[in-house]
Amino acid sequence: EPKRKAAFGSVGRRIPDRILHVINQDGESLGNMHRAEALKLMDQHDLKLVLLRENAEPPVYGLMTGQQIHEEQLKRAEKKKASPKPGVVQKELSFSSAIAKNDLETKTKQIAHWIEKKYHVKVTIRQAK
Repeated sequence: EPKRKAAFGSVGRRIPDRILHVINQDGESLGNMHRAEALKLMDQHDLKLVLLRENAEPPVYGLMTGQQIHEEQLKRAEKKKASPKPGVVQKELSFSSAIAKNDLETKTKQIAHWIEKKYHVKVTIRQAK
């Protein structure tokens, strides 16, 4: 089974890469360095090492305080909530052009309810015989 992507947070001392690009807690680049140097820096300043971009070459890690990590997790959660959900729900309703008034009102209320829930609504009207 494929590995699930870990949540944003401290990687501790489990760093698979030998060479990393390190950014300090103020957002300034410290350049590329060996894993051991980055861990030594982390211990000296009592910070945590966080993977920021793994697809970069070399991967980008940031030195952060626990508070900075928490704030970044909250920002990412808020961003994820705001993004549109995959697989938009689509509702489809079909009725005859000879529909009774009360039935039409009921279906109109149902359509309004679906639109409030941000569903995509498709309405088909068949011609009465």
